[in-house]
Amino acid sequence: MTKYDVIIIGAGPAGVVTGVIVKKQHSDKSVLIIAEEDKGLIPCGIPYVFHNLGSVEKNAMGLKPFKDLGGEVVVDPVVEVDINEKSVRLKSGKIHQYDKLVFATGSRPVMAEFIRGYDIKNVFYIKKSYSYIHRLFEELKDKKNIVIIGGGFIGAEVAEQLSLHHDKNITLIESEKYCFSKAFSEELSKISTEQLEKTATNVLISSLVEEIVGNSDGFVEKVILKGGKEVAADAVIISVGYKPNSELAEKAGLPLNIMGAIKVDSYERTSVKDVSAVGDCSQNIDFLTGRSDQIMLASTATAEARVLGYNLFGVKIKKLFSGTLGIFSTKINGLAMAAAGIDERSANAANIDCLCAKFTDVDRHPGTIPGTSPITVKLYFSPSDGTVLGGEVWGSDSAGEIINIIGLIIQKSITIYELVSFQIGTHPLLTSAPTKPVIIKAAEAAISMIQSEK
Repeated sequence: MTKYDVIIIGAGPAGVVTGVIVKKQHSDKSVLIIAEEDKGLIPCGIPYVFHNLGSVEKNAMGLKPFKDLGGEVVVDPVVEVDINEKSVRLKSGKIHQYDKLVFATGSRPVMAEFIRGYDIKNVFYIKKSYSYIHRLFEELKDKKNIVIIGGGFIGAEVAEQLSLHHDKNITLIESEKYCFSKAFSEELSKISTEQLEKTATNVLISSLVEEIVGNSDGFVEKVILKGGKEVAADAVIISVGYKPNSELAEKAGLPLNIMGAIKVDSYERTSVKDVSAVGDCSQNIDFLTGRSDQIMLASTATAEARVLGYNLFGVKIKKLFSGTLGIFSTKINGLAMAAAGIDERSANAANIDCLCAKFTDVDRHPGTIPGTSPITVKLYFSPSDGTVLGGEVWGSDSAGEIINIIGLIIQKSITIYELVSFQIGTHPLLTSAPTKPVIIKAAEAAISMIQSEK
């Protein structure tokens, strides 16, 4: 039996970042990461293995940075945690003891048990598993008619990538009015759906799947929609969400929240001494509403991991995780789209009073310069004090970094009034014109909106 100062269960982004930071801060501490597979995947890169990357290997995530710092890795899944004895038992039967334990067990796909035939042959999910995605990659090579159920980020991105193979017929089925409806406003959801429709993907919105039907050999043959429409299918990929992989923690006696995530405080500590949880398996508290949320992004997981890593052996950086801010981005058919914080839909659901204003221009200057593209910024703000509560950006690739700036604006409670004096740098090849930077112009539009209502 070996004892470690820190044992981390899970080798995804949250586990790796936690391990790296702990080793950097405490080089004398022994840290073990326990992985389920030899190789890991970059979660957000999974859709792109099906075309842009062209292989699963090119999306592999390694543990070299952690190992280079002296961290240890073992591939042998944990089957039991004893929080009283401070030990973990592995599948091989080996037992390791710990001083500090971190659950970084991630998430797993929601099984669509509400659809008849969800478990027949050639019905797949997008699991965050190297071996599973490698097997799926090989299975799809000779499949012609592929149906994807679920038009969120993963479903839509996988559909777009597979549609780039001209020998395949790709159909995406979404039950809501538009794709991306859980992350984007109705306006941007409509835009994103239209972009997906411009690809070779057959997009069926406001459509419910009633049954997945197999042939006499038990392999999927077709998908039947409510109303009787049938779609031929050699393979079906179900992408209807993920849930925390918290069964091991629950079995050990750790409290879970209503969403099945491990309860933690603002430093990612559980109610059990010396046990923490980070990433998709741990609870989220929404930054703006204070309510339980379920944001499962590698960017969020690594932010939590940095807080935990720096403070695992006592609070060294007094900067707790004050809440999860959902910041999303994607690119469909050449159009980049991103969102942060609230929009009209989520504001109404949380009874938050807000207004929105937007501004559209080009991302370079002058507008005649080659490579220039439109860019739109939409700000959601409080009509009472002007605090920025959310934002959306769409257009050129700069949307990805502009939304990160808006994310910081929200986290620091910056107002539209402060934004008008926001000091920036500009360059013709890199940004919009200094006379009309898109974030500032959106803030000016917001101020005009408030003034006009007085």
